[in-house]
Amino acid sequence: MMMMIFGLIFMIPLVFFSQFWFLLVLFFFMSLIFMMKMSLFTFFSSVSYFFGVDILSFSLIMLSFWICSLMILASEILFKKNYYWELFLLMIIILMLSLFFTFSSMNMFIFYLFFEVSLIPTLFLIIGWGTQPERILAGMYLLFYTLLASLPMMVALFYLYSVFHTLDFFFFFSVNNLMLYFCVNMVFLVKIPMFFVHLWLPKAHVEASISGSMILAGVMLKLGGYGLLRVMKLFLEIGMKINIIIITISLTGGLIVSLMCIRQSDIKSLIAYSSVSHMGLALSGIMTLNLWGVWGALVLMLAHGLCSSGLFCLANISYERTHSRSIYLNKGLMNIMPSMSLWWFLLCSSNMAAPPSLNLLGEIMLINSLILFSKYTAFVLFFLVFFSASYSLFLYIYTQHGKFYSGLYSFNQITLREYLLVFLHWVPLNMLILKSEIISLWI
Repeated sequence: MMMMIFGLIFMIPLVFFSQFWFLLVLFFFMSLIFMMKMSLFTFFSSVSYFFGVDILSFSLIMLSFWICSLMILASEILFKKNYYWELFLLMIIILMLSLFFTFSSMNMFIFYLFFEVSLIPTLFLIIGWGTQPERILAGMYLLFYTLLASLPMMVALFYLYSVFHTLDFFFFFSVNNLMLYFCVNMVFLVKIPMFFVHLWLPKAHVEASISGSMILAGVMLKLGGYGLLRVMKLFLEIGMKINIIIITISLTGGLIVSLMCIRQSDIKSLIAYSSVSHMGLALSGIMTLNLWGVWGALVLMLAHGLCSSGLFCLANISYERTHSRSIYLNKGLMNIMPSMSLWWFLLCSSNMAAPPSLNLLGEIMLINSLILFSKYTAFVLFFLVFFSASYSLFLYIYTQHGKFYSGLYSFNQITLREYLLVFLHWVPLNMLILKSEIISLWI
């Protein structure tokens, strides 16, 4: 654990003395080293100070390393234009450090502290490297939604300390307190994001640069799911009475958001709204408090992190060539770049949970969990799955088929770097299902 932390800290001075590509290779090398230290224990291992990993922590830290490495690979344009790329790399390293601490902390206060710290580099990525003037407003949305909801959690932490005399997750037991339930969970519901408190997400996605969108979709939403999975043992008693409300809101909201996806004209906006729909399903699974739901939530979080991030990369590849995010102007791309159409198809099919993607495994587990919880959820789940396929097909067919836009008078071909970028999203997403017990049986 400490080796990885010191490795990341020693990368900070290298930002100012080395090349962009050297840092990228170093990040991939760090991902490989961390993967070699894989822990298959269901309890905390590699414990040092307040930090340790179990399968839940390990898989989400691995996802963070992978997405951060791919963020650097996706942002070559900053290096080419010499657009403050040293500062950009510094932000990514600080973000990776804060995510590492957040996911590996065994103490709730340290978790809370770094949960908040991870907001700052994300805010800089949106405001500093975003392209539209509304990015300031998007950054404000992100910051204040999270900060407003996290203040009650800090008060709740002091209360929990007075009850347990420790804040280590290991020593928690069920507390039957409704006020505490909302104080602790509100910030996670905003972060995941639950319908009604999701408005910051599409705004932040649309205004952020490619790297900002990738880290938001890939890792930041998972902080909410991770937090809920860790603290739900506090609310086993009260959760049986209250969780039905959140499940209803999430599933109904997911259905409404799926319908909103079908009428989007902005590619990034469509992918951002699809995130709300998918994470609503994961949130419902966590709230059922049964084993299928908890397993499925982790699998779907990992699958969504890779799939959504890959779709944002594809949207950016199109945007860099057509200079538009409109679905109606990005038409007929199959005529111009047919090889890229294959990747569009593969990632859109993964997004609608086609085999052999991890999304399929996650959705099967979550559907099982929700129907076990209440047979009435089957009605909503049917439409949720159907519309999920609808907007994924809508995105693929509209962008790839038809006549291409006549205003495209010059066009760059796809580079090897961009193929590698999409390949590195798709391969783990579809190969992990071959060894799925590693991430699905984590309790």
